Amino acid sequence: MSETGNRLRRLLESPNFDPQNYVKQLSQQSDGDRDLQEHRQKIQNLADETAQNLKKNVYKNYRQFIETAKEISYLESEMYQLSHILTEQKSIMESVTQALLSTDKDETSKEMQAAFPKETEEVKQRTLTSLLEKVEGGKNIMDTPGRHLVYNGDLVEYDVDNMSPIQKVHAFLMNDCLLIATWLPNRRGTVKYKYNALYDLESFAVVNVKDNPPMKDMFKILMFPDSRIFQAENSKIKKEWLEILDETKKNKASKDRRKKEEEVPTSPVRAEVSTNPFDEDDSEQADTGESVDLSLEWIQELPEDLDVCIAQRDFEGAVDLLDKLNEYLKDQPITQKVKELRNKVDERVRQLTEVLVFELSPDRSLRGGPKATRRAVSQLIRLGQSTKACELFLKNRAVAVQTAIRQLRIEGATLLYIHKLCNIFFTSLLETAKEFEMDFAGNTGCYSAFVVWSRSAMRMFVDAFSKQVFDSKESLSTAAECVKVAKEHCQQLTEIGLDLTFTLQSLLVKDIKAALLSYKDIIMEATKHRNSEEMWRRMNLMTPEALAKLKDEMRSSGMSTFDMYTGVDCWVNLSYTVVAFTKQMLSFLEEGLKLYIPELHMVLLESLREIILVAVQHVDYSLRCEQDPEKKAFIVLNAAFLHDTVLPEVERRFEEGVGKPAKQLQDLRKSTRPVRINPESTTSLV
Repeated sequence: MSETGNRLRRLLESPNFDPQNYVKQLSQQSDGDRDLQEHRQKIQNLADETAQNLKKNVYKNYRQFIETAKEISYLESEMYQLSHILTEQKSIMESVTQALLSTDKDETSKEMQAAFPKETEEVKQRTLTSLLEKVEGGKNIMDTPGRHLVYNGDLVEYDVDNMSPIQKVHAFLMNDCLLIATWLPNRRGTVKYKYNALYDLESFAVVNVKDNPPMKDMFKILMFPDSRIFQAENSKIKKEWLEILDETKKNKASKDRRKKEEEVPTSPVRAEVSTNPFDEDDSEQADTGESVDLSLEWIQELPEDLDVCIAQRDFEGAVDLLDKLNEYLKDQPITQKVKELRNKVDERVRQLTEVLVFELSPDRSLRGGPKATRRAVSQLIRLGQSTKACELFLKNRAVAVQTAIRQLRIEGATLLYIHKLCNIFFTSLLETAKEFEMDFAGNTGCYSAFVVWSRSAMRMFVDAFSKQVFDSKESLSTAAECVKVAKEHCQQLTEIGLDLTFTLQSLLVKDIKAALLSYKDIIMEATKHRNSEEMWRRMNLMTPEALAKLKDEMRSSGMSTFDMYTGVDCWVNLSYTVVAFTKQMLSFLEEGLKLYIPELHMVLLESLREIILVAVQHVDYSLRCEQDPEKKAFIVLNAAFLHDTVLPEVERRFEEGVGKPAKQLQDLRKSTRPVRINPESTTSLV
């Protein structure tokens, strides 16, 4: 660039450049229209040069853009997995914290007893009554006999989703329930709070929330499917809430267990003898109903334990508890208490199923492969949801395969892309099949769903395959190599008893047929074009190297007797048209046999017949029209080469590749019998 151009560039790139002032000064300094045109041309040249440099930089860094986008996508997936791992670690640390809190329970209990002297139940009830008088809508809470206050205090409630403060509340912990009351903005006399919610101690679980400044001193109340988060004034008060809540829940459970034990009669009561046979069955059922012991500690705490397992993502532990309960109640009669317990447990089973279904959803990370789904699938199967597990597993793998194919970079070389595509797809299919066989070994009814899914996945593969191989109008040899690669990879599935070769062939038959017919038309047009320029002269290859190369090509194509048609020096006693036709014909046959499918038998056979007829009819027409004896003899020599050498070789190779003779080609050869003619004869080829 000239010095003037550099000056202009620096001026335009300066941060203080003002277009209006620049144009104004330029107009004042210009002598006329010519100076403005020259300056305009300079700016245009500078713009063109800048655009060209920008294009070069984009092209230069294009691969880096693609790689960077790919790395960002991988990084996003890894960050998601890292977040998932951190969440699990957080749950583990919370469980460790809870264990440490339980070890210090005795010492803390002594401190609490010293800080809060033990009061009589009557005093506690009076205290609760006086406090509830300050709660609007809380007069009926004291209707339950024996209810008294255990602990109370102010808390701040936070939103579960965005962790923003919602409202200030006052919590009343009683010996059998927890009352949440909100602060009234406009107080009326002694009323300070408004009734919000009342929870039975058995209906919720308490979970410690790890401090994450500025969010600290919090704990969560789980009432599945809902939950609420509260913040204490400081860590000491939070610790008191957690410990007193835990101790109160255990005291209530222990009290209920002792109450049930006291209800069992200590001495046998003799039942009245009834003569009604129907009464006998009812009495037996009632007696057996009383024998179901649901007062065991692990049964009483089962709903709460299930809630904790679901919250901590301990799916195996939750299913183990369910199996233990089912085994315990297997031979027990169904009483009202059993039904109530079943209803509580069924609600937890529904929640557990929803969590497992989310674990298998395609929205989760897909980079773990089929093994990443094993945990959720196995637990769903244990819950009796094998059909749903099968459906979700296959949907997850379908999205994973589709994503892998979509992320595959399209290479310039089609065969290289097909190798990568087949490697990704069939490897994923093989891993999915092995994982499916491992997970659903005892559920043979799910195998039909896997076969249907495999066919659907194969259609997805063929769509990507055909778009790259057939829609891009690749040569027949390239298409044949690509189909061969796909068939070889498909054969790998037979090691696990899955044969999808027929499915692959049936999905490709339409595209292969179109490719064969298209290439047949190309050969016929090329042959007709050469025939129109035919002079019936011997070929002169000019150099011995070219002659040796042609001999090698013919021998590799099966023309073992081609040497007898070569003359001295570099001459070949055949016309250029016949030799070119022979090479194209044998090449088409070789590629067609690679693409051969039984459904395309007649398509390939008729294509060969039509191509041969073009050459035969041309030779026949030339024999009938040629008057020169020497040229006629040369035409007969070429006709004999086609009839005695080329056509038998085509029939032989077709029969070897297909496994049965080509009757149409045999009939065509019999109908075209070249005759030896004398110079005066005008006998044709047919």
